[in-house]
This record gives sequence, structure tokens and C-alpha cells, in this order.
Amino acid sequence: MSSSTTTQVSNQLEPWLDLDGKVVLVTGASSGLGWDFCINLAQANCKVIAAARRVDRLKSLCDQINGNSASPRAVAIAIDVTADPASIEAAVGKAWGIFGRVDCLINNAGIRGSTSSTIELTKEEWDNVFKTNLDGAWLCSKYIGIRMRDAGIKGSIINISSIFGLTRVQSNGSLAYSSSKAGMHAMTTVMALDFGPYDIRVNAIAPSIFQSEITKDLFQQQWLKDVVKKILPLQFTATVDPALTEVIRYLMHDSSKYITGNIFIVDSGTTLPGVPIFSRL
Repeated sequence: MSSSTTTQVSNQLEPWLDLDGKVVLVTGASSGLGWDFCINLAQANCKVIAAARRVDRLKSLCDQINGNSASPRAVAIAIDVTADPASIEAAVGKAWGIFGRVDCLINNAGIRGSTSSTIELTKEEWDNVFKTNLDGAWLCSKYIGIRMRDAGIKGSIINISSIFGLTRVQSNGSLAYSSSKAGMHAMTTVMALDFGPYDIRVNAIAPSIFQSEITKDLFQQQWLKDVVKKILPLQFTATVDPALTEVIRYLMHDSSKYITGNIFIVDSGTTLPGVPIFSRL
């Protein structure tokens, strides 16, 4: 079978591998997951609007995607998800105008925040996490959703959450972070109800930790290798691409047009065993 035939068959079986014509807005795109999402979606022939507080950090990302392309396929834009509603609305409007539409919003901007205990955590630290992780995602969704509705676009909103938003796994010092991600899960389901009549789908992805440049040193630690081998049902950890990017592509594609209000757990089975199994270490 020739390579062209193989590609054709693959595209028929997994049509979401090619997202030609889709325009995606990714927040928190200057590093980590957001950066990887932009690269992967550009490879899927998407037009990418890479958003972060500081546009200068996005220049190399867009340069990498655009290469020698005659017309830009990736454009950087400043969106501070902690800003006031009017500023976020204006930024979203500017993002929309770049390509004249947005088919998918990926709410990826987020912070871990303080690891202080419940007693030591300050109100300022709590507010900072919620403003970034929850308020920003809501406001971006609100203003993109309005434009999708008015333009008749059957869009997709994808919230990047965490397994810490689930009740089955928690750790000390994650009060604000876990609470914000649990809130994101609730927000996802309610937004799915509200946006449903306009054919706008809303889903969330709850990942565990992934191999990346940021976590490279962590994955060299023997204790983590023991956790992976003895606790994870699949006994391996993955990279963002393809573990998360394939889920995102699917949720962007019309193949998932009947799917909304779901939380997709992508964790190699991390959350299945529960806390007691840690005694096996």
C-alpha cells in the first residue's frame, strides 16, 4: 500500500486528523501545553490565534508555524485572562477579526498558584488562582460564544482542566487550584446546557502530568518512575502530543458533534486505583 493510499485510509478512519479551514484560539499559548497545542493544530492545517499576556513570547511560536508561508497561519495576540471583562471582550473581538471567525476556543490559560495549606492560604492567593483559572475561562467563553451564536458557527469550546478537579484525587496544598478546577468542571456542564441550543459544544479535558521540557527533570526522579511502574494501570506516561492533542482534534471536528458537557480524563489510569494503592510503593 502506497503512502498516499495509507494517508487516505487514515483520514477516512480518523477524519479529525485534518482540520483544514478551522480557526482556533488558544489561551496561555506562550509555553507548556498551549504552545504544544498550537504547533499540533497548525500541523492539522488549522489557522491558529495564539494568545497570552505577553505577545513577545509568542513571536518564536508563530515564526515556527508560519515558516515561509505566503500568508500567516498563526497570529499572536495579547489576552490577559485576569483583566476586567471589558478588556477581555475587546481582546476577544480583536482575535475574532484576525481571520473573521473562530471555530474553537481552547481555554488553556491557568496557574498552579500557592501551595499553602488551608490555614495559611491568603485571600489574595485564592483570588489570583480563581481569576486566572475560572473567571478568565468563563469570560473568554462568554464573548467567543456570543460571536459564534451571532455568526451561526457550530463551534467547540474546550476547557483544559486537571485530574485535581475530580473528587477522587487530591493532595495537600492544592486548595485553590483543585477548587478552581472542580469549578471548571461544573462550569463546563452548565455552559454545555446554555450553548447547546446554538450548536456550540463545550467539553473539558482533565489531564494528569505529562512529559515535557518543563517536567523533564521530574521524570528522571526514581520515585516517580516507581509510581509509574507500580501504580499507573497503563504503566507509562505520555507526551502532550499525541495524548492530549488527539483528544483536542477530535473535539474540534464534526465527528464529535453529539458530544457536549463531558469531562475527558487523560491520565494513563492515574485516578482509577485511589489513594490506598500508594501503600504498594
